[in-house]
Amino acid sequence: MPETPEKQQTADERPVRRQARGERRIAQLLEAAASVFCATGYTSASTNAIAREAGVSPGTLYQFFPNKEAIAIELGDRLMHEMRATYGEALAPVDPATPLEEAVGAAVDRFVAFNCDHPVFFALMHGPDIPGRITEEHDALHATLVARIEVLLSSFLPDTPAADITRTAHVCLGMYKAGLELALAHEGAEREAYVRELKNVLFRYLEPLISGRTVTPADVTTPPAPTDVTRTPSS
Repeated sequence: MPETPEKQQTADERPVRRQARGERRIAQLLEAAASVFCATGYTSASTNAIAREAGVSPGTLYQFFPNKEAIAIELGDRLMHEMRATYGEALAPVDPATPLEEAVGAAVDRFVAFNCDHPVFFALMHGPDIPGRITEEHDALHATLVARIEVLLSSFLPDTPAADITRTAHVCLGMYKAGLELALAHEGAEREAYVRELKNVLFRYLEPLISGRTVTPADVTTPPAPTDVTRTPSS
């Protein structure tokens, strides 16, 4: 006897519901993995700890991921996708009339916000012993970021040789990564202070290049010599 349309519709909906439940479970496991990776680092993390954080049995975890490397790779892939969307917005070419301080501040704010919202991204991208595939994707992301920074810099330095633009882009990205690590090590007002310092460092580095002003030794403040506090023993 043929199935009624109602029964056929119910049968067709079952795989969709199972798929939706599976996606929710995967999201739950990835969220738990992000928490564990941030707390212990990738190397010390275990599938048992991730399952415990997710509130499921290890057997349930293994239905979706064979090991923690597979979890890290899936998590990294999703974060990379979001990061690419972030830098696409943050490093879009700007009107040359845009104040440099405004352009630098907007780019830094977007990247810092992403890393604050997803602290596991920094833990996975810069931690030791991360899976090789993540390392390869990180290297590709680095190269793409440099290229996008080059485009952004070209908006302000249209007559600068390409080699100089590339060098400046590498220096900017290096300073940003160092400042980001410092900022993420703090919270609240102290983190905000480090972010302001990062913006200030980048602006002070780029402003002379864009204004065409040559930095001279007189522009660099030399700290005073330390006071000799050696005391002569009393007689």
